Amino acid sequence: MKKAVFIINPVSGIGRQKEVEKIIRNEMSPNHWETHVIYTKQKGHAHEIATDAIDKCDMVVAVGGDGTVNEVGSALIGTATTLGILPTGSGNGLARYLGMPFKIPKALQVLNYFERRKIDTVKFNDYFSLNVAGVGFDAHISHKFAKRKKRGPIAYGQLITKEFAQYRSESYMVTINGETQEWDAFLISFANSSQWGNNVQIAPFAEIDDGLIDVCFIRDFPKYTAPALLINLLDQSIDRNRYDVIVKAKNVTIEREIPMLGHVDGEPVLLGNSVNVEILPLSLNVAIPPKHLRQAQNLLTPIIELLPEF
Repeated sequence: MKKAVFIINPVSGIGRQKEVEKIIRNEMSPNHWETHVIYTKQKGHAHEIATDAIDKCDMVVAVGGDGTVNEVGSALIGTATTLGILPTGSGNGLARYLGMPFKIPKALQVLNYFERRKIDTVKFNDYFSLNVAGVGFDAHISHKFAKRKKRGPIAYGQLITKEFAQYRSESYMVTINGETQEWDAFLISFANSSQWGNNVQIAPFAEIDDGLIDVCFIRDFPKYTAPALLINLLDQSIDRNRYDVIVKAKNVTIEREIPMLGHVDGEPVLLGNSVNVEILPLSLNVAIPPKHLRQAQNLLTPIIELLPEF
């Protein structure tokens, strides 16, 4: 019999964790899985639990949002243990990319009979990103949001609206594939998958197993063009915006005279004056849905997810 441990972040997302353990017990097949549930107690605890489960469990499941997925998945890089995702966060970028259902019982059907896929990961100084990392405005928002008690996409959107008007683009010295160039950028994202979360697509053509990082520059732009930029992010056409540049690379270096704020899969990090980014090809095993259980994504999906489960 195979073993699975579910690591639950009790404060992730928008309050969907209250009944999740009961649903796990009801939906995971007792004929196939020996199931254990552990709750995290503080930041970093999920990583510790996942590290301890290596070679003891066939699958370690992150129950939460992108931050929880990062903590669990980063511990499993380079091992034979499979990362499972039960998406109960507010963004769920990697889960969306992989086509995971967002109704908990359906997601557990996937985890009962998943297909395994090897994916790339990204090393970001001493951190690891499974989805999207970056510097600039999104990192600024990540640091601000981490200090707020109110969670969820509405609170996140309110913060972006407040901070956008006063935020100014910054200058970065960027080296890609041996060539150095100075960029005035609103943000620079390093995308392994295509989106931050909530179907906001920063790198529409990113592939999670191609051995390349999609380096996405949103250059300094007039604030009045922001509505068009937002539409481009939502309808997967950001690559056609005149202020966006996407370059594929295996490694990138960024330098600034001022220490940089960053984010890794939405979680705030401090980076210093230099950032080294490199791809780790096919370094993580992930549980993905069989084709008939894959969740289609559209602009209404984040709203549908908030409806009661039946």
